[in-house]
Amino acid sequence: MLMTTTLIAALCYIAATGLQWRRLSVSHQEQLRLPIRLLGLSGFLLQGWSVYLLLHQPTGIDLSFFPVGSLISWGVVGMVLASSLRQRLDNLFIGVFPLAAITALLAAGIDTGSTPKPYAGGLLTHILLSLLAYSLFTIATVQAVLLSRQETALKQHHTRGLVASLPPLQMMERLLFESLWAGFLLLSAALATGFLFVDNLFAQHLVHKTLLSLFAWVVYAVLLAGRHFLGWRSRTAVRWTMGGFVLLMLAFFGSKLVLELLLKL
Repeated sequence: MLMTTTLIAALCYIAATGLQWRRLSVSHQEQLRLPIRLLGLSGFLLQGWSVYLLLHQPTGIDLSFFPVGSLISWGVVGMVLASSLRQRLDNLFIGVFPLAAITALLAAGIDTGSTPKPYAGGLLTHILLSLLAYSLFTIATVQAVLLSRQETALKQHHTRGLVASLPPLQMMERLLFESLWAGFLLLSAALATGFLFVDNLFAQHLVHKTLLSLFAWVVYAVLLAGRHFLGWRSRTAVRWTMGGFVLLMLAFFGSKLVLELLLKL
């Protein structure tokens, strides 16, 4: 059931991506918008069931490398689908749908041999906040990439294709900082609950995660302060957003990649 569900979810995502690309390439066909959303929603629901089957095991919850990756991509898809109802964010589908398809297939197809563990309520709260924060920063990073491409294209007077379908530059910046603020607040809450519910955040197996997450928090704090007090925009915002995301990605997946995959090769 797991692999069948995941394959159908991936096919829905791939079909939605193809239609979205066609919509952008051929005169922005608005009649394709509903099929794209329905396919994306179908993929989202099916991937959600796939994630549930992966994470919930008889002995506890499996938070190994690939299931967590699929969970995060699932959260990103859900946030983008919901946000696109009130903002022009359909262009993000081109990035998030293929990512979700790939991570879902990897999670269903590769067994890292990790042991699921039971988690207490406070620790689960910390994990949930961390995953939500990471999902929002993933969206912000995709927005930053689009913003950078949009600014470059406008300077070169290239206003067709993907760039033509994006909101105005000022709105793109506003959407970026909305995502950054939401992610920053969730990351702050995740760090706070970590100090409350994790026995020792500076234990040997956690110290790198803690330090990298704190460094990422500082990077995002400086970026948001720079925006508020110094009016930082576009290129500066993109660089700081990417820098913070790299730190956060290393914190989330660095040790998992080494311990669960590379050391077992």
